[in-house]
Amino acid sequence: MNPSSIARTGRDAPRAALIAAVALLLSFIYLLGALVPAAHAEGPGEGSPWVASLGDSYISGEAGRWAGNTNESSSKIDALGSTAYFDNAGHTAELIPGCHRSQSAEVYIGGGVSGENLACSGAKTSSFTAEGKFKPGLDFYNSGGHEGQALMLQHFAASHNVKLVAISIGGNNFNFASIVQTCVEDWLTSPSWWPNFCYDDSSVTSNFTPSNVATQRAAIKGAIQNVAQAMTNAGYSSSQYTIEVQDYPSPIPNGSGFRYPQSGFTRQTVGGCGFWNEDANHANSEMLPTIDGAVFGAATESGLSNVKTMDLAGAFNGRRLCENTVGLLEEKGLSSWTSPGAVDKTEWVNQIRTVTAILPPYEIQEDLHPNYWAQLALRNCLTQAYNAGMPKSGACTISGTGLNGAGQPNMSLH
Repeated sequence: MNPSSIARTGRDAPRAALIAAVALLLSFIYLLGALVPAAHAEGPGEGSPWVASLGDSYISGEAGRWAGNTNESSSKIDALGSTAYFDNAGHTAELIPGCHRSQSAEVYIGGGVSGENLACSGAKTSSFTAEGKFKPGLDFYNSGGHEGQALMLQHFAASHNVKLVAISIGGNNFNFASIVQTCVEDWLTSPSWWPNFCYDDSSVTSNFTPSNVATQRAAIKGAIQNVAQAMTNAGYSSSQYTIEVQDYPSPIPNGSGFRYPQSGFTRQTVGGCGFWNEDANHANSEMLPTIDGAVFGAATESGLSNVKTMDLAGAFNGRRLCENTVGLLEEKGLSSWTSPGAVDKTEWVNQIRTVTAILPPYEIQEDLHPNYWAQLALRNCLTQAYNAGMPKSGACTISGTGLNGAGQPNMSLH
């Protein structure tokens, strides 16, 4: 071996040793990677838990801006301000105009559980467009950049660990808003000595014929099954999540429970609750039970093993619109919604403001909907229904006065 070869061999030795060391290190890292589980993206059964809400105005958070009612300055009851329904990422606008997904909506139960509000005020079981506004139903509609709520859920659940899907749907299938309008118009246009009741108007009774009830019950059943299909499409088994179906609360008392007389006009001009006593009685004894029966009947007939129910029929009793146990802020001597005891002394349902009387910042679509206090009350009940990840059924009712530690009215799910 010549001297130059010996020199090169001497210089190459450290380099060879370094290459060998690097190879050994890479082998060790590869082996370590094989032993340590790879991180999973969030999705079915993985990551922090979520609750998603689907349906209509009674779960989207409609009227959730207002805490009680007043005929004085709206600022006295404005709990969330002009951005109450802004649900885009920058909190600057609505993702779908008119859906009114408020910040006070029940889905945001907290306690380490995140909420996703996919509901839309005015929604029915199927998607539709009215007066230029798209209303996503509980279906897989996909056209022109618009999606149905079931499809929205499918996309969201694929990348988030959705443990509970809360549903409120069916009221608009029975044309709830039109019925309310008819009842108020009948009250305003007929005298107390010759009342024109709405409960027997053909435009109202047509919604409650046996054939239409059966049709809407089937539509609600299909909507619930669409939710289950969306979750299946997103990769879930039925044991990985629960569907919580809720019905509708009574918004007004029986006739004997109104604090304003049905003669004269104060029932509407002051209270914003222009119903004849007999119509109010019929609404609570016939209409509401029929709608609620269709909802819960559909839940049963869906045939799904992971469905629970939350009965809201009596959730607001004692705090309903124009009920004689509560009052307007000025009637109770309260200066604003933040006054001590306001949650117990004021109404949890928004006044009915007719087209001729509506003034900004109020909106017609907020009429007769659960307000800020009611939304937080429902949130309390949904928290109890979630039951720390072991969802259950129950009836939601007021359980006492004041607020709990989360700032919500005290409620019981039993």
